[in-house]
Amino acid sequence: MTGLLLLVYASPEIAPTISNVSTKQVGTGLLGYFGNKGAVTTRLLLGETTRMVFINSHLASGAGSSYLDRRCWDVGQVLSRTQFDPIVHSGVEEDEGEKIGDEDLAFWFGDLNFRLDGLPGDDIRRLLTLHARGEYGADEDSKPLDERGVIVMKGSDSDDESSTRVSLHSREESFDTASDLPDPDDFPEDPSQDPTSLQATIDSLLPHDQLRRVIKQRKAFHDGWQEGAITFLPTYKYDIGTVGLFDSSEKQRAPSWCDRILFRTRKDKQDYETKVKDEEEAKKKDEEMKSRGLEEDEDVLFSYDPDADGEDPMSSTDTLGYDEYEDNDDPEAEELVTKEGFRDRINLEIYASHQRITSSDHKPITSIFTLDYDAVVPDLKAKIHAEVARELDRAENEGRPGITVVVEGSEGNEENIVDFGEVIPLEKQIRHLTVANTGSVPATFSFVTKPTTEDGDDAVPVWLKTTFLSADEESQEPLGETVTLNPGETALVLLELQVSAISHIRALNEARAKIEEVLVLRIEDGRDHFIPVRGIWQPSCVGRSIAELIRIPDGGIRKFVEKKGIKGAIAYDSDIHCSAPKELFKLTEVVQTLVERSLAESTMLEEEVLPRDPGWPLEASTWRVGEADMQDAKVKLVSALDNDAFLLDALPLEWPASFKLEVVSSILLLFLESLTDGLIPTQLWAKISTSLPNVTSLPMTAWPDTKTQILDILSSAPNHNIAFVFLTATLSRAASELTPVTNEPKGGLSRRLSFRRGNAEDEDTKKRKMRERRYAEIVGPLVCRVDEKEKGSRDRARTVVEMFLRRDEGS
Repeated sequence: MTGLLLLVYASPEIAPTISNVSTKQVGTGLLGYFGNKGAVTTRLLLGETTRMVFINSHLASGAGSSYLDRRCWDVGQVLSRTQFDPIVHSGVEEDEGEKIGDEDLAFWFGDLNFRLDGLPGDDIRRLLTLHARGEYGADEDSKPLDERGVIVMKGSDSDDESSTRVSLHSREESFDTASDLPDPDDFPEDPSQDPTSLQATIDSLLPHDQLRRVIKQRKAFHDGWQEGAITFLPTYKYDIGTVGLFDSSEKQRAPSWCDRILFRTRKDKQDYETKVKDEEEAKKKDEEMKSRGLEEDEDVLFSYDPDADGEDPMSSTDTLGYDEYEDNDDPEAEELVTKEGFRDRINLEIYASHQRITSSDHKPITSIFTLDYDAVVPDLKAKIHAEVARELDRAENEGRPGITVVVEGSEGNEENIVDFGEVIPLEKQIRHLTVANTGSVPATFSFVTKPTTEDGDDAVPVWLKTTFLSADEESQEPLGETVTLNPGETALVLLELQVSAISHIRALNEARAKIEEVLVLRIEDGRDHFIPVRGIWQPSCVGRSIAELIRIPDGGIRKFVEKKGIKGAIAYDSDIHCSAPKELFKLTEVVQTLVERSLAESTMLEEEVLPRDPGWPLEASTWRVGEADMQDAKVKLVSALDNDAFLLDALPLEWPASFKLEVVSSILLLFLESLTDGLIPTQLWAKISTSLPNVTSLPMTAWPDTKTQILDILSSAPNHNIAFVFLTATLSRAASELTPVTNEPKGGLSRRLSFRRGNAEDEDTKKRKMRERRYAEIVGPLVCRVDEKEKGSRDRARTVVEMFLRRDEGS
């Protein structure tokens, strides 16, 4: 804004109680937005109870009707475009900012620029000049205006006066001296009754005031705004540097009350809105009566107009209405109810102009109000808040559900931690929690599900499972994901830990993950319970690379890692102890041994019949060992591998060899799948795919040469090459022994039965090839690190492995 200054001063006693100050500006000048015209508005909260708004405005100038309309438009723009910041109470911000009209008390002041209409300017200037010089009426007591002072509203602040009256006294006695005021009886009771007085002249001019006209026409300031009684000369336009000398320039503008101070309380605005509503209802009722052909309501015996009957004429302080015969006694202080429900009282004490200020062509005006308001006492407020908070907490805690969680075997453990101890791959461990409702109301609770992480890992750890069980020792039935307990009831929580996901095993081996979790048991309308879960991961050969495994010495990986103090992956600069993983050697050796024993037992024992499926013992669907027994045996085998123990000793002695073979085969597949680099790493597989793009379509006669090419490629990684050849040789031998081809017998009998023998040989060869192919389909994707997105990659991996499983004809 240009040329508008709004200053709000507060005494040191009141300043600390002012908060939520928000100042906004609205330009309504050129193009409706420039700052040469408009308003600056400040909103503040006094004593945390009373919203006050101060509006300093400079509206459009000019005396014509178009300028009057523009002033009304300016007022509307200020009202519609002023948006204060939201009020903050005790740290809580309101949803929306307030506008002008939401306050408890508002003051609108400044150069409103409203003029006098329908009067000759020369006559007004001449008449008011006579008053200013003290020449009007030729009264002996008449004095020039600069000697007489101004008409003011005396306040009730003095100790010896309890009422407020309109008095005419000298400026020197009123403002410039500290002497006691003259006796009020020495003054006329009502200056407006004297036709030669200044007040009588002012009263005759005010009906032509534009501001009062637009209020009456409800164009602006009609919604509850008030103004004190005008008892002073027009404030515009004067010659600068003079007292009482109106515009003597060529334009000779007519004097006007351009500078005004208006005020409005919340009650004033509400009264106006009620009045408008009543008028609308009355108008609607009149229209309904006219539509029925009735001019007057038949139920009304006597006509009564609430705006005209039974009350005194409207005073000058009531929404700026004007009556030349109004009583000049000031109204009593007005009571208002604030938005927060507090009762305040406001009283206008003084409304006057200052003629001795000659530095402008305007004469400034001042207004003094007395405001009695309720204010928050900060210390008392803090004390009451604390008391209320304690009482609410007590009541809330008594009504909130409460539970107690006890960890199995946690006596003396202040942290109440669920500790699973040492954790190894595939092993399932179980712990129990007891949950008891120790509150006075039913408690409903469940474990909180965390959001999924960005890297795609499961939000709820895959290695931990929670189940609510009934506390009944006989049944212990599952209770679902959400449980409700009445006061005094209990329930069990079953915690099952099992690390079986290969990705998790790898992360634990590399120290990228830990066996740590915090379970959140959430009670509806109650506080959360946090249950820490932890375990100590034991290093394993599962989930390692070949480059790591060949560096493990005798004694197993656990002993090696503990001795060296290794945290995470095994360094590649460690000594190499094997040409290929020792674990692979041990597994393939046991597979070969158990194949031979299984065949022997099936021959010697009538009840021992081996599965005929070509995928046995590698295909999971052909396994006959129960799930629980299989899981327990797999845990023992992995532990034996990690500790470099004899594998067969880890299996039950009473099991037939075929059962043991199935378990060892499952561990072999797990070991191959968990290798981080595979027997044929990605880079070697890429070379094979490039060198042999059509490997799946090659005839079997070309397989020997193709195998040579593949071995040449693998020779660049000798450790992988040895492991691959060793594995395929073992599986080829197992397939051959499990599906033998009948050898051609010697002698004449063979010649007589040559046709039958030929058919038998073809059938046996076909079965063996089916087994070799099925083995290749199962093992191929585990051995070769292929790109799953690449079309036909699995078929190529199967073909490559099948080449090395296929035995030469006649062997």
